[in-house]
Amino acid sequence: MATHHRQNAAGRRKVQVSYVIRDEVEKYNRNGVNALQLDPALNRLFTAGRDSIIRIWSVYQHKHDPYIASMEHHTDWVNDIVLCCNGKTLISASSDTTVKVWNAHKGFCMSTLRTHKDYVKALAYAKDKELVASAGLDRQIFLWDVNTLTALTASNNTVTTSSLSGNKDSIYSLAMNQMGTVIVSGSTEKVLRVWDPRTCAKLMKLKGHTDNVKSLLLNRDGTQCLSGSSDGTIRLWSLGQQRCIATYRVHDEGVWALQVNEAFTHVYSGGRDKKIYCTDLRNPDIRVLICSLKNELFIISSGEYDNDCSTPLTPLCTQPEQVIKGGASIIQCHILNDKRHILTKDTNNNVAFWDVLKACKGEDLGKVEFDEEIKKRFKMVYVPNWFSVDLKTGMLTITLDESDCFAAWVSAKDAGFSSSDGSDPKLNLGGLLLQALLEFWPRTRINPMDEEENEVNHVNGEQENRIQKGNGYFQVPPHTPVIFGEAGGRTLFRLLCRDSGGETESMLLNETVPQWVIDITVDKNMPKFNKIPFYLQPHSSSGAKTLKNHSN
Repeated sequence: MATHHRQNAAGRRKVQVSYVIRDEVEKYNRNGVNALQLDPALNRLFTAGRDSIIRIWSVYQHKHDPYIASMEHHTDWVNDIVLCCNGKTLISASSDTTVKVWNAHKGFCMSTLRTHKDYVKALAYAKDKELVASAGLDRQIFLWDVNTLTALTASNNTVTTSSLSGNKDSIYSLAMNQMGTVIVSGSTEKVLRVWDPRTCAKLMKLKGHTDNVKSLLLNRDGTQCLSGSSDGTIRLWSLGQQRCIATYRVHDEGVWALQVNEAFTHVYSGGRDKKIYCTDLRNPDIRVLICSLKNELFIISSGEYDNDCSTPLTPLCTQPEQVIKGGASIIQCHILNDKRHILTKDTNNNVAFWDVLKACKGEDLGKVEFDEEIKKRFKMVYVPNWFSVDLKTGMLTITLDESDCFAAWVSAKDAGFSSSDGSDPKLNLGGLLLQALLEFWPRTRINPMDEEENEVNHVNGEQENRIQKGNGYFQVPPHTPVIFGEAGGRTLFRLLCRDSGGETESMLLNETVPQWVIDITVDKNMPKFNKIPFYLQPHSSSGAKTLKNHSN
């Protein structure tokens, strides 16, 4: 049995602070789409994005913008999603190691399950029993009762669940039959493992594939299984006979996705070759090339195909019924040596200029030469590294770590911040940024030394004047996502900058924010500037000019 409870992160493992520089509304998939779920009753499509966002789209409404809403709470790739409870609930699995439970109609996250220890790659759903299974790189399979999950809340989400162990390798695919009597997993181990979810007993191991098993399907009663593999084949297995009864060589490359009709007579398959086929399971020679895809998300109609159809040379569908276009994804970046600005290049070869400190885009530069732009913006300054950058979601994710967050000091004038009294103080970039990110958290707004005085001022209606907001120099956009996570990548808490004043968010921040961040944001203990300027005097024979620098 595995029990979940919220971790009190502060004081345990090393905690980092990250934030994402992005638009307030991200309407387009900025990176690959890992999974789809269609709600035919409402004509809504859900997409699981590698940009960490689940989006809801309207299908078959050609004249209107198909975008409906975004479901945001994950902090890494969303790898799989399933619609449950007749479309009311969506379950998602992510590389941030969590499984999340969503209200699919209203689009908000109801609860987060943190039982997995590594990327969660796959989900399976038994409709008749309202059971969901999750699995991933930690080699564990967990079973969840959906009705129990929908009763959880953000602050009360302790769950006891069944687990199936015995996988020797990372799990990439999972299937459960509609009746909830059989569960099958596929992995880099190249075998299919089969369990009875009612007893958690291992039933069998099926060998035959020569590469990773990427997709699995079970028929309704759990007697037959379909598998798609990176070895390029689709296999049909009889669980009663415990063997492969047919192998279909349809694709030129790995098979990534499978879907089957209600009668379990025709399989639709998509692969690395960007082709979708429909194959008659009873006669492997009868198959149809449905379409050949590009990079957008196509909506195509599907139907049953007659037994007399053979493989056509041209796709059955040459034009999609609807296209949901994606956005550009950042694929390359360079931190300029002022350690404040970043140049990026995206999948459309557009170059942009970003301000890390203010968490926003400074300028779109268009299709210019990336390396030339780096040279053009080079400045003869030395500022230490104080943050790191990640592009995994196709957007800029900036991470601050305790060990080097406070390394960068610059003068206020050099940073472009004017002082009312004409002075030019030294500013710590990491400290100012943390204060801006947590500006709305009530604990950061009042200096604890002034609490008694504030109580008096509050009576006189003067409390607002005593509150110090942010850092006094700049703000970050209120929609900026702020993420607290362990150094290994495990997310502890994600919220929007503007929401840190909320009652639940404030409570969770109290549990999560590490002491090194509290020192700066709540206690206002900025690190001491202890650098001494010096001059390097060259030897008279060298002909070099005097260099000015700083040292500890």
